[in-house]
Formats: sequence, structure tokens, C-alpha cells
Amino acid sequence: MHTTLDDWIAREALPCDLAAPATFNTAVDAVMASLGEQVEMLGFGEALHGGEEILQLRNRLFQRLVEAHGFSAIAIESSFPRGQVVNDHVLGRSTLAPAEVWVQGFGNAFGQLEANHTLVEWMRQRNAEGSQPVPLQFYGFDMPSGSVGPASPRQVLHVALDYLSAHHAASGQPRRERIEALLGDDGAWENPAAIMDPSLSVGASATANALRIETEELIAELRSHAPALVASSGPAAYAEALRYATLARQVLNFHAAMARPVDNAERLGVRDVMMFDNLSYILEREQGRGKLLVFAHNSHLKRGQAEWQLGSNLITWWPAGAHLAMQLGPRYAVIGTGLGFSEENGLSQPEAGTLEARLTAAPGPVRFIPTHGGVGLPTAAIAGLPTRSGSAKNPTYFPLNVASFSDFDWLTVLDSATYQRGGPPLQAWHASEAETDYA
Repeated sequence: MHTTLDDWIAREALPCDLAAPATFNTAVDAVMASLGEQVEMLGFGEALHGGEEILQLRNRLFQRLVEAHGFSAIAIESSFPRGQVVNDHVLGRSTLAPAEVWVQGFGNAFGQLEANHTLVEWMRQRNAEGSQPVPLQFYGFDMPSGSVGPASPRQVLHVALDYLSAHHAASGQPRRERIEALLGDDGAWENPAAIMDPSLSVGASATANALRIETEELIAELRSHAPALVASSGPAAYAEALRYATLARQVLNFHAAMARPVDNAERLGVRDVMMFDNLSYILEREQGRGKLLVFAHNSHLKRGQAEWQLGSNLITWWPAGAHLAMQLGPRYAVIGTGLGFSEENGLSQPEAGTLEARLTAAPGPVRFIPTHGGVGLPTAAIAGLPTRSGSAKNPTYFPLNVASFSDFDWLTVLDSATYQRGGPPLQAWHASEAETDYA
């Protein structure tokens, strides 16, 4: 039992410094020892989109996990189908120039970030050296994205249709023709104005509803012919086709939600279920190869209900992390991050008594600390913990609060952060993020 929160911090915080690799590696090793060998998927949440040092910390964390803790893959909050472009580059089998990989392989402008380039090139180099027992793999696990906002279902449907045509030609081509006739123009699906005006969405049109039925029948056909299809293609190719077909159905569900009166909670809930299903599929692919690190905003990886204060409205939904915790139990663990100060992100010094203020007062500039689910910590102090103010400039910083003790197994708090290198102008980028409901 800790008598005060400050006693908890003094006893258990593990200070480290990215500029001193030995201290950082020691801290990571202690974290992993505490979580135990049963962890197969480790979530690492970012406190906000836009923190350069958080991205650097993610890179160093993944490197240590690969070197010393049996991790073989990373999945980040970026378009699931686009991630294959990056993975081909990591595995050395792509003919694209790196500049093309950054454009084609990421969603949400994440391909512009220099820290993502560093991560990918480190993975590519390590694979090329041949020092890995199994090649490192890169995944995106977010919903498919277009140029702005959610994508047309075309790309994910084509993956499933190509598979069906190759392994069940009698029905593959007729089904492709019916689906192609219903897909129409991608621009109509990806119209950014439809994000805030449901009347402009095609998601509830008669054609879209017919496409949803065709997609359901595609999934049913893949499942009903599974024994023959698996025998023809192998289990991995079959699982990929089924995942893409199911994802197409989820994308259509998202577009249908867009056609109804704006309900951000419904959209975010549908999106996080896609994230959860993608991660479940990725984890299954990595079975027997190694463990998986997942990187996304804190709000997507936390164990508890997610909250987003959007203007005067408090939006709540169940994030991917809550689904993962339910499904995987102790095989899933998650580290959340917090941040003290970031002038470029509009985040001032935390107010006295807040969790960020208490933790950044401890030795740093980075410190890991176990939350224990709140067990062993002074109940009254936790209940009365004030919440720091956020940032009007970067609305993706969600302050740590009482729920953080149960939402995360560990917290990592940085003294400060600059704005991410290579990122688009903060104001323009986050205006776009708000419009597309991307937390």
C-alpha cells in the first residue's frame, strides 16, 4: 500500500532518457518482466497526435522489444489495406521508391512523418541483415482511408473478389460483375462534404444497400466453400480474403452510419470494432512468429470506455482496447502515455496536483510507472485527483484522469514534446481530423 500518490511515484517510477539507451532499455526490460511472458499483444498509446518525442519513444521501444523480448511485428493507427505497401517495402520485395511508399502505404497523412520513415527503414535494414529469426512485419490496423476520410469499399472488395476468381472461378466472375455495377464512382463514396452532411452520403442509397447484400453473400460463399478454398489456396490466403470481405461489410456499415443524422459515437464505435477485428486477424497471422506491438492514440487502446469532449458534447464509445481486453485477458497489456508540456502543440504546464504535474516532477525526462489498476493506491487521493486542462491548438490531447489507473497497465509520461517532424501544419491537419471524426 502507498500512503500517498507521491509515495507511489517516488517508489515505483522508472526514470529514463532517450539520449541514454542503457537507462531506457533497463526501464523497458523491467516493464516487460512485470507484465509476464503471457502477453502476446502490447498496446502503446500516444497521448496526442503530433508529439515527435512520443514517436521516437515508440521507435526505441519497438527496437528493444524486437532485440530482447520476442516481438516480430508492429501495427500502427493507419489504413489496414495500405499497410501492405509498407510491409512489402520492409520485406524487400517492393519495386516502389520510398517516396511512393510513404504516399501509398499510409493513411491520415502519417506517411509524411519522419519518425515513421525511421521506423520503417530500421525494420527494412534489420530484415536485410538476416539477423532476425523471422522477418519483421509492418501492419496498419485502422479502417481503410481515402484521400480524406473513409474510403470506398472498392479496394477491400477487390482483394476478396480476386481471391474468389482465382480459386472458385465459376462464381467469382459473375459476382465481380454484379459488385462492379454497384460500386459506382469512388468519389461519391469519399465525398468529404458527406462527413458532416448525411444527405450527401451514398451509404443508405438503394445501390449501397444492394451492395451490402452482395457483400454478405460474398462472405457466405467464402465460408460455405471454406474446405475447398483452403485446400486450393492454403489457410493464410483464405483467411486474408475472408478478412477483406468482412472488412468491406464493415466499411459499408460505416458509410450507412454516415447517411444517418450525425452520431459521432456510432461512427467511432464502428471504426474501433474494425480496428479490433483487424488486430485479431493480425495477431492470428503472427502466431508462432512472435509478439505484436500496437501503436495508436490512447483512446483507441485503453481498456475502459473512451470519451471525447467535442465542443459541448461528451462522446463515449467502446474502443478497440476494451474489446481486446475482453477477448485476450492477460494476453493483452497496454501502456498509456502522458505529456507535461508542448508549446508547439499548445499544451501549457499542467496545473498543480494533476497526475501529469505529479509525474513530471519526478526524475525524467521520461518515466514509466505501473498503475496496478489502482490497487494499493490511496483511494481518496485517486478519487479527488484533478484533471489538467487540455489544448485548444491540438484537441487530440486527452488528459490523464482517474480512469487512467484502470485503463492502462503502465503509464509513460514525458516532460515535453515538440511537434512531429514532417507533419502538415497543425491547424490545418487537425481541422481535417475533426471533420473526419478521427481521434
